[in-house]
Amino acid sequence: MRDFTLKTYLLLLSALKDNDYQFQTFREFIKNPPYRSVILRHDVDAKKMNSLRTAKLENELGIRGTYYFRIVPESFDKEVIKQIYDMGHEVGYHYEDVSTTALRQKKSVDDIMIAKTAINSFKENLDKLRKIVPVETICMHGSPLSRWDNRLLWKYYDYRHFGIVGEPYFDTDFDEVLYLTDTGRRWNGESVSIRDKVEGKAQGKQRNREQKHPAPFNNFHSTFDIITAARKNSLPDKIMLTVHPQRWDNRPLPWIKELVWQNIKNIGKRIINR
Repeated sequence: MRDFTLKTYLLLLSALKDNDYQFQTFREFIKNPPYRSVILRHDVDAKKMNSLRTAKLENELGIRGTYYFRIVPESFDKEVIKQIYDMGHEVGYHYEDVSTTALRQKKSVDDIMIAKTAINSFKENLDKLRKIVPVETICMHGSPLSRWDNRLLWKYYDYRHFGIVGEPYFDTDFDEVLYLTDTGRRWNGESVSIRDKVEGKAQGKQRNREQKHPAPFNNFHSTFDIITAARKNSLPDKIMLTVHPQRWDNRPLPWIKELVWQNIKNIGKRIINR
């Protein structure tokens, strides 16, 4: 069975659901985290229609998650955003205003100057999204080809002043929450991730009630590894599951294209990480 298909994604969600995990949006988790939960996060970087497919699948299972949209044609689509929100999912802003501002600058400037310009871009884009649906949480886009980290904004400003209640990289205790992300089209993609990384005690060892010597979570390479761990009840009680819907497709040709393109990108990311 192929990995990164909607069929495999269904198996993953079902395995977690069958083991009594409660799925939450990030906003819900911030306000009322249950004892055993999965924060279901989607970064809509590209192929926006794929997000509609995952949202519908989750809706059929009675699952809600958060979808973070960029303000670019590959991601931003009013009708897609409305449909996903109307299913009960949360919609948030996948901001990249620092990296896009820096790209437009024709001369080198310092952090403060970039932030001053980028915050205006952030407000404009946030308002653009809020004209479609309510937005209470945001999440940075990694922008791997840029040397600028989009989280620089919050060194000089406070996103709470814009009616934002949370940002996953700032408002999640990763000592308590296991972070699982499909960055690099794998679940142990540390070597091919530029900024999609977290640190915390929960990232270390599996809590396996049956084994005296637990294995590290970075042993999860495929989705099937996580499914197996879920069925053995060896995962922590709190998980943030980050998926990029562009990677998940049942159709053979788009699946192969995404596989090839991601492998090419991973080579570049490894070089950058050196």
